[in-house]
Amino acid sequence: MIGTTIEWYDFFIYANAAALVFAPLYFSHATSGAMAQIVAFMSVGISFFFRPLGAAIAGHLGDRIGRKRLLVVTLTMMGTATVLMGLTPTAAQIGVLAPLLLVLLRIVQGLSTGGEWGAAALMAVEHAPDHRRGYFGSFPQIGAAAGMLLATGALAIVSATTTAEQFMAWGWRLPFLGSIVLLVVGLYIRRRVGESPVFEELEQTSKRASAPIAQVLKRHKTELFQATWAYAGVNAAAYMVLGGYVLSYSTNSLGLDRTGVLTIIAVVNVLWIALTIWAGALSDRIGRVNTYKIGFISLAVWVFPMFLLIDTGSYLALVVALAGLAVGLSFSYGQQSAMYAEMFPAQVRFTGASLGYALGSIIGGGFAPTIASALQTSTGSTMPVAAYLALWALIALAVVWKVKDRTGQDISAAAAATPTTTRG
Repeated sequence: MIGTTIEWYDFFIYANAAALVFAPLYFSHATSGAMAQIVAFMSVGISFFFRPLGAAIAGHLGDRIGRKRLLVVTLTMMGTATVLMGLTPTAAQIGVLAPLLLVLLRIVQGLSTGGEWGAAALMAVEHAPDHRRGYFGSFPQIGAAAGMLLATGALAIVSATTTAEQFMAWGWRLPFLGSIVLLVVGLYIRRRVGESPVFEELEQTSKRASAPIAQVLKRHKTELFQATWAYAGVNAAAYMVLGGYVLSYSTNSLGLDRTGVLTIIAVVNVLWIALTIWAGALSDRIGRVNTYKIGFISLAVWVFPMFLLIDTGSYLALVVALAGLAVGLSFSYGQQSAMYAEMFPAQVRFTGASLGYALGSIIGGGFAPTIASALQTSTGSTMPVAAYLALWALIALAVVWKVKDRTGQDISAAAAATPTTTRG
């Protein structure tokens, strides 16, 4: 959980900076105004194209050499890229090279993220008792909300303690440079975590897959499809907050105070953390699929009143809007580690889970802020954005409805690849 939180802090600090400062500092030399902001959001999404490559590489290695080693590698890549972003000169200083360097480092973050989630999720779930995998698996899931909490909190503190000119000149760099401290802490923890007992069993029995990617594509296409589209549905809605769209829209279009909005997002992330753990634990009792149904139905229903509340320009309404979103996100995300681990046999589990996660990120979340910004700018309304998110939630709901629920079943290396019983 701690390592994943640090990893996501690094990932989200970029998204927040893209919403606040990257458009004028790095992308305004080529365009201006709303288009510069759209391009900045596109730089957030570019990393998602490299997640599948990172997932494929990490999945192959994770199924071959172990989960623990990949956790160290992914964290090192992410932390190093983040610190270097804080040192990257602006376009005014080095011209077109500035955005190119920024995008290159963002690609490194994408490669890292592609392997990070699978390693962390499987380490948690494969250490868990069969009847508590949802609860154990919820802890790497809260890394996203906790990382966002740290990222928005860091930016809120810097924003509150600097002038507007200071923030634009150098203040925004401080959370990036501060990542070096988190990197050291994360590596210290991850080097002391024991290897997954399921992978140790694979090593002892020599059952490791020689070509896990090929096996997933040949024998587990249905599970990969389901994992991809399930995550796409939740990721589209999550990136309204995580990708910086709500932050950008509420400050740039509605005129709300930057520090106030950052503080609200940070507070709502605390609620999201608590609800994610609850959803993971609940899935141990009512099943992964039933918990997903609650989440996606909530998202489909809530996105319309959510944007109506945001459009009022009230801080209190923004709190209510994002709190309601946190409910839907939690119940379509908290049990994900457990369900994805249960969908694939141990020999190819890292590869299957990581690929489903990475592909879902591209399809659903990668360019959700860009699409939302373009829809709102072209129509002058947020209702098309709400319809876009509701459609994603309904698609994901239809896909998840067909998933074979294997809550509580044996997922050890000795277990059969395809269980004979399922849970409704």
